[in-house]
Amino acid sequence: MREHGGNLDLAQQRFGGRAEDWIDLSTGINRLPYPVGKIAAHHWQALPSRSEIEALHQAARRAYRTSAPVVAIGGAQAAIQLLPQLAPNGRARILAPTYNEYAPVLTAAGWQVEEVRALDALVGADLAVVINPNNPDGRRHAPKDLLTLLPHVGRLIIDESFVDAMPELSLASEAGQSGLLILRSFGKFYGLAGLRLGFALGHADDIGKLAAASGPWPVSGPAIAIGCRALRDDDWAKSTSARLAQDCTRLDEMAQAKGWRLVGGAPLFRLYETPDAVAAQEKLARGQIWSRLFAQQPAWLRLGVPGPEAEWERLAEVLAR
Repeated sequence: MREHGGNLDLAQQRFGGRAEDWIDLSTGINRLPYPVGKIAAHHWQALPSRSEIEALHQAARRAYRTSAPVVAIGGAQAAIQLLPQLAPNGRARILAPTYNEYAPVLTAAGWQVEEVRALDALVGADLAVVINPNNPDGRRHAPKDLLTLLPHVGRLIIDESFVDAMPELSLASEAGQSGLLILRSFGKFYGLAGLRLGFALGHADDIGKLAAASGPWPVSGPAIAIGCRALRDDDWAKSTSARLAQDCTRLDEMAQAKGWRLVGGAPLFRLYETPDAVAAQEKLARGQIWSRLFAQQPAWLRLGVPGPEAEWERLAEVLAR
């Protein structure tokens, strides 16, 4: 497995403790998850019906403010794995640095992959990939700039895994256009990554290919029930977005007090430049708080946003040592 956040088993091997003793801030997953409530027994016992899957699709369209074709899938990662099946092999360009799964998935499928540093460098690609907002530095692109790029690439993939708290950045409403495919993660914003739920929104031809490749039951019954419930809960989404905005400011102030410089971030994670990121991670780990390093950027440290007040108190105490 490639390097990702969430590798808490490594933290335990190096620094001890049980999983429940740790505060895992190495990911961009909401630490105050959606309250799933009770799940009816038949969602566990029966195969999902077509009407249940379509109800989930409808809930996603409503939440993402689109009328485009949509397919539910086992997390945004599952959609990434299927991207090579949308078209014959060609030239893929990825706006980097970014999430480290796109390049190896496309390369393994025989695509010629190039990582570029500017949006206009994507022009001419058969497949162009942009994460908006970007992971890990939070770089953002105006929807109009991405739409301007669309006629100049064969297919434009916009990964919106971290856009839920910034809906003004989303291109979901434009997803019915030919050549535009939007990927959405459910588990990050709703704090339920283990549910393995995500969506692809796009032109009917692309969504049909992804639906066929993902099979008749692409997501589980419990994922459908929880997804429908959460995606329809506008009040929770609104209050969570407001809380995350305040919490990012709080976290940035704590980091600044330590002399760390904000590189960027999104409402679920912050990226800081530190004098020595390895030393900073080890300091936090001794207090059983796990963070994310980047091999190519030895000064970068990424922190997810703490959830309950007890997590904030422990983070403050560890940083003060």
